[in-house]
Parts: sequence; structure tokens; C-alpha cells
Amino acid sequence: MSSPRPRANTLIDLHRPKRVTPTALVIPLKKESRDCLRHLARYEAPHSPPYPNSQSAAVLVALFIGRWGDIYVLLSRRSATLSSYAGDTALPGGRVDRKDSSLEDTARREAFEEIGLPIDRRRVPLLCILPPFLARSHLIVTPVVVLITDPTLRPILNAPEVDTLFSHPLASFLHDRAPFPLPSSSPFLPDTALDDVATTASNTKPTVSTLQFPEQDEKYAGPPPPRINPKEYHTYHDMTWGPTKVRIHSFLTGREASGMKPIAGLTASILLEVATIGYGRRPEGFDMESPGEAGRRERIAWEMNRAQRFIDALKREGIKWDWQKEERRERERREATLAATTTTRPRALTAGVTAANDGKGPSDTHLHRSSKPKSRL
Repeated sequence: MSSPRPRANTLIDLHRPKRVTPTALVIPLKKESRDCLRHLARYEAPHSPPYPNSQSAAVLVALFIGRWGDIYVLLSRRSATLSSYAGDTALPGGRVDRKDSSLEDTARREAFEEIGLPIDRRRVPLLCILPPFLARSHLIVTPVVVLITDPTLRPILNAPEVDTLFSHPLASFLHDRAPFPLPSSSPFLPDTALDDVATTASNTKPTVSTLQFPEQDEKYAGPPPPRINPKEYHTYHDMTWGPTKVRIHSFLTGREASGMKPIAGLTASILLEVATIGYGRRPEGFDMESPGEAGRRERIAWEMNRAQRFIDALKREGIKWDWQKEERRERERREATLAATTTTRPRALTAGVTAANDGKGPSDTHLHRSSKPKSRL
């Protein structure tokens, strides 16, 4: 009797396409989802100042189409054994490596290392790259948005870094209504209550799946609200950060009963912006920013002028930029916008919106169509 064939033990072998029937690859796509992907693919971020590589990082926002044609985002729970942000919900990502040729390369490499997402621009094409975010750990974090188009892909978790991979509906970041039963109407929240995908490092076979990947809450997330109300899907608090107060959001995952932390801080802010750009509207039921909140570009310039870690990095890398002028220009723009803003702010935006060049994100938007050729969705 011949010995059994040894199992694949490399990421390349594990990602080799499996034989599937043609019907298994057919996933319905809702019109709202198709429009969302088109808006993201047409989005082009405004030019950013030269930030120091030693203080830069990138995260991958990996989207996929669920069983009923809705868009989901992959999230993960960081390993409980990590020295920082242990157990947090996060997006795969990390610091820029000297071998990385771009921020997109950084995000893709980190996702490959953490959750086994192949670095394959055909099966995982780029949708867009957002303006950078400022992390509490003095990092400039750039989100890279991609679409997983191959439903045969399977997650391969790096157990020392990631405990669990799961997914969350992207549209649910645009309202304060939970896409799953809250404790007030259910005694517990089952782990498979809302997503298309759920897998753990100890068992890489998904429990429920059409596409076999899930997601993570980011390493560089800011502090969550001091008190989480398990009966409220969305909560927020305003904290002083730089020149103004900044709104910190938190969204329940539906898995809190099993110890999963909410999607909070930087991760929540990133996904809020992705959803706002994609669906072309602002959230219902809450405001994204605190009153008079400075845009990200102003807050980054504020830190560049004051945080010693940034000052040393700029000097070490020989970056010449007038950060005081940058901060002053962004502050004056914010103050002029506040003076001209009426008491009633529009709640819906025209399709195809993009973040304004003040770096604040989708709260200040205008019509913009990228001139770069993009693949048809």
C-alpha cells in the first residue's frame, strides 16, 4: 500500500487554485455594491507631503463580495501573546520595510505574512489608496484598498500574530444600527451571526464561507472609548489630540461574548472613510468628526512641528518641507470652512465623491474622477 501524499506545507502550495465547479464562482453583485466598487476604483487621493519612511506604515483593507452580493471587509484579532495591542481587532499591516518599493507593497507584504493573502494583483487587484492617517504611536499609516476576486483563496494565519480572522459588512459603518442581534434581544451573540467568513489560527478551515477570507482590527488603532456599552452597536467619544478634539469611534463586531474587542480607533476611522467614499454618503445617526475637528493633514503637520520622534526622523532622512507653513495653511482653511458652514450640513453626497485635499477625508468632498486607467469592475 502506497504511503499517502504529504500535505502542502508552503503558502504557494496552499494557494494553488482548487478545482471548483463553474457555478461555485458565481457570486451575485448588488447594484449598490457594484457602484461602491466603482467609486473606490475611481478615487484618487490628493498629493501628500514627503513623510519619513522610518515613521510610515501601511494597512490593507481587503474587500470581498459575500453570498448575497454585499461587500465585506476582512478583520482579525491580534494574538493575545503580542507585547503591544494584544487581542485588538485590526487590519493587516505594518511598518515600511527597506525592501518595499511602495506603500502598496508594504500593505500586501504584511497581509501575506499575517493572513496568507497572496501578493497577486490579478486575483487581488488594487482599488485605491487613501490619504494617510495619524496613529497615536507616531506613525503615518496609509490604507491600501483591494478587492479579493478569487473565491477559492483560503486564509493561512500566522498564529504568533493573528488569533482569528473574520469579516464585517462594509455598509454597516454608515449607520448606528447593528447588522446582528444585540444583547437586549438575544442572550448571547453567536460567532457566526453576521459574517460570511470566520476562521481561527488553530483551524484554518472556515466555518461559514463563500469567499474563504476574513479581516483584522488594526495594530495602530487609537485607544477605544473608556467604556463600551454592549447594547449599543456604535459609540464614540471626543478626545484632545493635537490642535483640536478628535472623535474616536467604536463598532461592535457581534462577537463580544467570545472576547472579541470592538472595531475602534484608527481601524474604525479608516473603514468609515472607505465606506463613505464607496457608498457616496455620510453616516446616518452620528457625525464622523467632533465640532471644529482639524483635518488629518493639519494634525500630521502639527505633530511634525512638535513631536521629537518626527523631528528626528525628518532630520535623519534629510526631508526638507516647511511644516509650519503646512500647518498654518491647513488651519486657515479649516477656520474659513467653519466660518462659511451653515448650521445644517448635507447628509448625502453625490456618487463618486472623493476626499478633499485638506486631508480630512470624506467629510469635505468634491467630485473627482481619476485620470489613471483602471480595470473594469
